[in-house]
Formats: sequence, C-alpha cells, structure tokens
Amino acid sequence: MSTSSALSKSKFLGLIPLVMAQIGTSGDNSVLTVATASLLASLNATMADIQLANIIYSLCAGCLMIVGGMVGLIVGWKKTFRVGALLCIVGEVTVAFSSNIFIFTWGGRLLVGIGASFLIPSVLGLIPGLYQGNDRAFAFGAIGAATGIASCLGPIASGFLIDTFDWRVAFTCMAVYFAIVLAGSALVGDVPLPEQKVRFDLKGSLVAVAGLFLLIIGISKIPVWGLLDPISPPVIGGTALTVFGLSPALFIAILGLITLGLLGRIERNVEKAYGSCLIPSSFLTTPQVRSGLYLTAMLFLCFGGSFFLVITYLQLVAGFSAIMTGVAMSAMAVPMIFFSMGIPKLRPNASPKKVCRLSIVMVALSTVPMALSLRPDGVSWLMYFGLFFFGAGQGFVASQSSNIIAGAFNARDAQQSSGIQTATRNVGQAIGVAILGVVMLFSVTGTFKDAALGSSDLSPTAKAAISQQASIGFMPDAAFSKYIADKTATPTDEAALVAINRSTRQNSTQLGLYVLGGICALFWLSTGPLPNEKITR
Repeated sequence: MSTSSALSKSKFLGLIPLVMAQIGTSGDNSVLTVATASLLASLNATMADIQLANIIYSLCAGCLMIVGGMVGLIVGWKKTFRVGALLCIVGEVTVAFSSNIFIFTWGGRLLVGIGASFLIPSVLGLIPGLYQGNDRAFAFGAIGAATGIASCLGPIASGFLIDTFDWRVAFTCMAVYFAIVLAGSALVGDVPLPEQKVRFDLKGSLVAVAGLFLLIIGISKIPVWGLLDPISPPVIGGTALTVFGLSPALFIAILGLITLGLLGRIERNVEKAYGSCLIPSSFLTTPQVRSGLYLTAMLFLCFGGSFFLVITYLQLVAGFSAIMTGVAMSAMAVPMIFFSMGIPKLRPNASPKKVCRLSIVMVALSTVPMALSLRPDGVSWLMYFGLFFFGAGQGFVASQSSNIIAGAFNARDAQQSSGIQTATRNVGQAIGVAILGVVMLFSVTGTFKDAALGSSDLSPTAKAAISQQASIGFMPDAAFSKYIADKTATPTDEAALVAINRSTRQNSTQLGLYVLGGICALFWLSTGPLPNEKITR
C-alpha cells in the first residue's frame, strides 16, 4: 500500500469518531423527547420539568460552544474532544440513575450540555487542522450528514429501547455510545497548538455567555410567554413576571442582542492588546465568513423548524409512534446524508455559490407540497415528496457552509471558527422554532376563535366560553375533547368544536410551512459574497 493511500485510510478512520460525536449530541435530544411519557410517570415530573431539562441542555450547548472554540486552541483540540466525551458519559450515567427530576436536570442534563459544548467545537476545529482540499470538503459534508443520520435513527433507536426496556436503559446506551466515541478518539490525529500562544479571553467569554443566554432564552420562550401580550409568563413568588404589563420574552432577547453588541467593542480592544480574542475581527469583517454563518443559521433554522412543524403534525394528528416518525423523516434524512457527502466527493469542483443558491430554491419550494399534503387526520404522499427535496436542499448547503467559513481564514482562525459556527447553529435553530411557534400560536388561536364564533352549529354558551380563552393549543383530538369538556353545553357543541380544531390544525400548519419557505428564500440575499469557484485554501 502506498503512503498516500495509507494516509487516506488513516484520515477516513479518524473521521468516524468525529461523525459519531455529532450524531450522539444531535440524537441525545431524541431520547429525551421519546422518553417524555415515561419520565412523567416514573420521576413524578411535569411537562414544565421536561421542557426545563431540554432547555438546560440547549442553553449550555448554545452558550458555551463559542468558549469551547477558544479552549481547543489553548489546550489542544484532541484533549478538548476527550474532555467533552467524558463529560457526556458522566452526564448520561447521572441521567440514567437519577432518582428525581432535579438530579436528572441539574446533574445529568447540565453535564451533557457542557460536554457537548466542548465536543462539537472540537469536531469542527479538528477538521481544518487535519484535512485539506477535497478531503476537508468531504469531512465537513460528513459532519453535515451526521445531523440527518441522527434525525432518522434517533427516534427509531430510542423508541425501540424505551418500548422494549425503559428510559434508563436508553440513557445508559447513550453513555456507552459516548464511551465508544471516547475510545475512538485514539484514531483521531492531533493538531499542533498555534505558534503564537493564545490567551484565554475571560472578559469576552463572560459577556458572550451572558448575551447568548439571554438571546436564546428570550427567543425560545416567545411562543410560551407571548410576543407582546403575556400568555403564560414566568411566575416568581406567586407573581407573574412582566415588563410594563408586557411579556418579558422579547425584552430578554433584545437585552441579549445589546449585550452581544457590546461584546464587539470589548473584543476589538482585547485583540488589539493580546493578538487573540474570543471572536477575532476577521469573523465579522470578512463577507465570505458572514455568508457562511448565515447559511449555517439557515441550515439549522430549517432543521429545527421542519421538525417542529412536521413531527408535531405526524405524531399529534396522524398518530405516528416514535419509530414510525423516524421512518417517515428518513424521507428527508436520506437525501440530506447523500448530498452532504456526495457533492464534495462526486462534484468537488462545483461552484459554492451555485450549489447554495440551488439549495435555497429547493428548500423554499419543497415546503409547498409539504403544506398541500396535510389532511385533517394525517398526510398524503406529497409530504414525503416534499421532505425528499427539503432534505436534498439541506444536504446541498451542508456540503458547503462550514468549508466556506474555514476556507476564508488562516489555519488558527479556521479552527477557532468552530465555536462561532456551533453557536450560530443553536441561535438559528432557536430563532426558527420561535418564529414558527409564534405563527402557530396566533394562527391556531385566531383561526379557531373566528371559526367557532362564526359557526351556526354552536350554542351561545359554548361561544361565550371559547371567547374567554387566552390561547388555544395545538392538540390531538383526545386531548382537545378533554380540554373542552367543561366548556360545551351539548354533544353537538363538542362535535362541532372538534371539527373546527381539525381544520384549524391543518390550516395553521400549512401557514407555518409557507412561512418557513419564505424565511428560507430570504437567505438568497446573503449569497452574494460566496465564491464562484472551488475553495482551494
């Protein structure tokens, strides 16, 4: 075997643990989602407790990943990768053996979130240091494909484990999985530390974490707390927390943006004084990098938004189980996996600008058949047709976005960009879910009330009860019937309201899909600075 082929095989083997790490951190939330019903029963938890456990993980990962992108430059990417994997192992074990929801959330989920904040930036930091040229493009494409693999296999595997055994076995398997990732790190090469020593930017890190925390928590809570008028604001000491009588969510998000705006000035001074900082100026002043970050945000905005809309409809309306949902979502995951890795491998000289613009068109247009597929009690074949092209479009952009960013930098900044890339992913996903959550919230409530109050089949008593509801949730028929049981006067009222609810769910989800397509189309405006030719740096 020649030296070049042996090196190629070594690089391929080293890529496997990196892809597995991405799959594991993306799939971890699938286990929690599928285990919700079991956790409610066995830990005497509430839905609010489960939502908090999910938010803690997302907040830790989103806020600390940008810091993890700098830590890797200081202590070494391979060491940071191993520390992240170890923290994930300890966190999953803690979750699996939790005796109450407090330990589950503030012990296990917190540790897994911190572990992910070191693990994933290390993946994106190692690739620019270990792979060059076409190998780098393929490696980044494989990491993009890992997200598709997790979306497909996560619900299937976790559903099987929980249905066959229980949720503790499922989380124990996650601990074993991360142990395999840790062991596999022996196959991963290491990247030398920069010649110029990097100083840890404590001030910038604290401000960045605070700003991202406020931004993500504010955005993610808009559908729950309300955009302006408070719906279910947080309660402190028995008093609802509002700002001048308005929902605090938007104010918290704006405060986060202001904090991140101050971070820019702080970082300029730190970089000028020490030659390094948490967010180098090149991250913000290079048009190609900004475009790459926009596309990264688009990728995860689409990913989070499609899951929010499609999976909700499949499970609550069509009655799909976790395993059935995973199989259905493979219509999106398979083309995403294929094109993420296939374009760098089969068309390495493709124009990044053309590929990304084609991806935006595909994603935006594919929401139309997805919306038209919706039925009051399920979906038609058009859903899978739309999901295929939606996934293909995501695969197109996943094959390019990270390489576009890394290709615009020198070696050190290319590695450090891993932190801001992963933070952009989380912010993009939070924004997508928040926007669609607000659309669904107001659409469901407004459409339902208009239809109910204008119906000739409802009694005055039922209309009066409906008019007093602040919001109407997205619910399956059984839950909705229970919800309106004390708000209706006759069985005729209940039957009419169930029919209105079915129509409302369909129309609101269709609107959400059209909004998602429109948001994706707007990202075309960010593609101007993208390179027309293959990235060779």
